[in-house]
Amino acid sequence: MTIHKEGYTTIAVSLLFIFIINAVVDYKFADLTWLRWFIYIFSFALFVIVLQFFRNPSRTFTTGENLVICPADGKVVVIEETEEGEYFKDKRLQVSIFMSPVNVHINRNPISGVVKFFKYHPGKYLAAWNPKSSTENERTTVVVEHKNGTPVLFRQIAGALARRIVWYVKEGDNVAQTEQFGFIKFGSRVDIFLPIGTKVNLELDQVVKGGITVLAELS
Repeated sequence: MTIHKEGYTTIAVSLLFIFIINAVVDYKFADLTWLRWFIYIFSFALFVIVLQFFRNPSRTFTTGENLVICPADGKVVVIEETEEGEYFKDKRLQVSIFMSPVNVHINRNPISGVVKFFKYHPGKYLAAWNPKSSTENERTTVVVEHKNGTPVLFRQIAGALARRIVWYVKEGDNVAQTEQFGFIKFGSRVDIFLPIGTKVNLELDQVVKGGITVLAELS
């Protein structure tokens, strides 16, 4: 397992914070053993939490020409037909994956193809499970067209804790299935919009792995 590049600055700041708070406690409260041990334990726990959040575990990815692969780790919270109003402006099949702070937060391309549309939207920070988060929160929208002509839209959505969305794609890029297209920090959600009638291989509340779990099959 390695550490993702998006974590370097946060980990460095965390280490600086831990060093300062431990130095202050050791200097000013050297006689309060209980306080020093409390800070030691707190510092260790904080470092482990930050470190695990930015982990980049080694994986054997699932690929397939007509497969749609889960773009993120997490739990399936939505499988429903809905109106997609930004790009398609018609009914689509929406699948949403909620990423908790303990999940790996790397986002991966669900299909291979050409990026036909990209847009970043500043916005609110509603809880990621709130239905309004799809249209009101800070988010990105990416549309990749499969070589068979089928477009798939996927959207990074910031949550109540996630205050930074990172993306690595732009319009015109050729992207490969399971390669990284972005990262969201500290809890979030990813929505995918598929053509009506697409065979979805997931169930509500199912736990999925980004780059591994088969989300759907394109006709």
